[in-house]
Amino acid sequence: MAVRGRHRRRQQSRFNRASLTVTAGGAGLALPLVAAGTADAASADTWAKVAACESSGDWSVNTGNGYYGGLQFKQSTWEAYGGSAYAGRADLATKDQQIAVAEKVLDGQGPGAWPACSQKAGLTRGGPAPVAPEAAPAPRPATSQAATPTTTPQSKAGTAEMYTVVRGDTLSQIADDQRVKGGWQRLYQANRAQVGADPDLIVPGQRLQLKPGATATPQSRPAPKAKDWTGPEPTGKPAAEKAAEAKKAAEAKKAEEAKKAEEGRKAAAAKKAEQAAAAKKAEAARKAEQAKKAAAPRTTLSSPVDAGPSTPYRASGASWSKGYHTGVDFPVPTGTSVKAAASGTVVSAGWGGSYGYQVVIKHADGKYSQYAHLSALTVRGGQSVQAGQRIARSGSTGNSTGPHLHFEVRTGPGFGSDIDPLAYLRGGGVKV
Repeated sequence: MAVRGRHRRRQQSRFNRASLTVTAGGAGLALPLVAAGTADAASADTWAKVAACESSGDWSVNTGNGYYGGLQFKQSTWEAYGGSAYAGRADLATKDQQIAVAEKVLDGQGPGAWPACSQKAGLTRGGPAPVAPEAAPAPRPATSQAATPTTTPQSKAGTAEMYTVVRGDTLSQIADDQRVKGGWQRLYQANRAQVGADPDLIVPGQRLQLKPGATATPQSRPAPKAKDWTGPEPTGKPAAEKAAEAKKAAEAKKAEEAKKAEEGRKAAAAKKAEQAAAAKKAEAARKAEQAKKAAAPRTTLSSPVDAGPSTPYRASGASWSKGYHTGVDFPVPTGTSVKAAASGTVVSAGWGGSYGYQVVIKHADGKYSQYAHLSALTVRGGQSVQAGQRIARSGSTGNSTGPHLHFEVRTGPGFGSDIDPLAYLRGGGVKV
């Protein structure tokens, strides 16, 4: 597991340093491996201080930013000053080997190759020489087995378990060998910023997270903006096996599409049947309503007021000259609109003795209607009126004990030819 520690801010100034491309005086030179101890050599302790400033003392660091090892060599500088004799990159070489190459850079470029850290570490030409490194190791065989998982000592690496890629590795092989949950796909997603857009393309020396959920080593290259990888599995499986898997996936996709299409057809048919049933039901309801309206009695009359009756027709008592009530009373406040029960002609409109102010209307069926105890009249004799038209306002004039409308229906214009007024209204469709 990585060592936790406080983050150190990287030095911003990278120009003229050993990790940049070599200067014209050093570029293209095939420099031999010379023993340590040149005139411009520095002590191992001084180089350790430079490394502490450049990389927090991590001699195997590779953050993907183009600078490698404890002294942060650029690849072109490492190769120009003979580093390839030790390892392909500086982060793959030992500490002593990196210092040996750094001595050559110091001799060729001076301490200005590390502009900030050389001053902090006191790096100058002419210091005591470090111990010479061991001879260059034999090249790695092409069929080298996968490297053992390591933990990076970088303070910025968090707690991610890391793996260094070697020649011949594939993401599938690494995921299988290291038992990565989610397989090569999860391994690729966790290291996409390091690997790039093509999961088939991994190179020796890359450091990969083995735990996708852990904090990754910082990378200088941003993650590609392309959508999540959906292409074929990285190389490592036989072509025939990959082709069979692709064919199987295509057949499964085709079957799923056919299933969805069938479900869509069934849903459309069910919806169509439901709509047809709803339309049929609506048509039946419409016809029923029409039949109900046709069967209902046609309303040709109107209630004289919007109120229910009180004293009924033919109620007996000494209060009425004929010994019984010749009409029906509607208890309404003074000023209530009084309407014509049916169309007709006004026979009289004025004072009617014990009836107070009254209106009498003759209708086309030969019947007469009387409206008594009124407070105001809005029609005059001889005027034609329509059913429901306002003809007066209710009151308590004449022989009355309080505000109400006295309503009578007669077979003739005079008193004594009365008939049941409510029966007459109901016969014309009035609900009262």
